[in-house]
Amino acid sequence: MPIVRVDIIKNSDSSYIGKIGKIIYQAMRTAINVPDKDNFQILNEHARDHFVYDPEYLGIQRTDQTVIIQITLNEGRTVDQKKALYKTIADQLAQQLSIPKGDVFISLVEVKKENWSFGNGIAQYAE
Repeated sequence: MPIVRVDIIKNSDSSYIGKIGKIIYQAMRTAINVPDKDNFQILNEHARDHFVYDPEYLGIQRTDQTVIIQITLNEGRTVDQKKALYKTIADQLAQQLSIPKGDVFISLVEVKKENWSFGNGIAQYAE
């Protein structure tokens, strides 16, 4: 049950951020086996002066196409799965939306399964 947060500078194409979300969901299905219909996303667009990034941190060149992606998910994926997820997202955003790979910033937040309630005030994954 990942929750995906995507933040970008406001784009003139109102469907642009939704396209980013679809690419991320498909990458999660492929790289880390997220189930069908397990798609929960918060997509945010910001004014330029409310979106801060360093244009060359760690020697990576970034532009105003920077996409910040935070994915909260259950702990337990291997390092190789995480690497595959990062690569798949960056590759697909570059291929499908021409977003430079250096502009794709991803953070994973891993939590224990009992830290979720999918509704009705119940911890569905608690054992």
